[in-house]
Amino acid sequence: MASTFKLYKLIILYMLNKVDFPLTNSQISEFILDEGYTTYFKLQQALAELAESGFIREESTHSRTFYHLTEEGRETLHFFKNDISTAIQEDIDSFLKEKNYELKNEVSVKSDYYRNTNREYSIHCQVVEQGVPLIDLTVTAPTEKEAETIANNWQQKNEEIYAWIMAHLL
Repeated sequence: MASTFKLYKLIILYMLNKVDFPLTNSQISEFILDEGYTTYFKLQQALAELAESGFIREESTHSRTFYHLTEEGRETLHFFKNDISTAIQEDIDSFLKEKNYELKNEVSVKSDYYRNTNREYSIHCQVVEQGVPLIDLTVTAPTEKEAETIANNWQQKNEEIYAWIMAHLL
């Protein structure tokens, strides 16, 4: 059981090591659950333990959690990489290669909101490419419901909004 749980953690570390961007909880879950490696609850436990031990770093918003591999996680993977079978490594590599653009695009668009000092809500919207913001926009809304709507709409309409802004500024 302990070695099986260790494998789940190593799969997560391997996935994060193979990409140059963070992965969301749902992206990691998609691979691990669809392949039938473990249950949702065991996966969440593995993610929590990896974060607690400093092997991964969490970045949370109201709607998503992003996971980044830390240097400690990279070193740990280096020592235990041989504990992941070649077949599992190939499955991960295939998944990441097939979905690379989709995965990268999904995590490059970020939005979150928080209550500001004026007792309204500030919504922070970004599109990040290779660690550099292409657009970094903060808008204000009077209610949390409106803030949540804006944050969610940013996920679907960011390209259109970016194009409109660039067309009007250039």
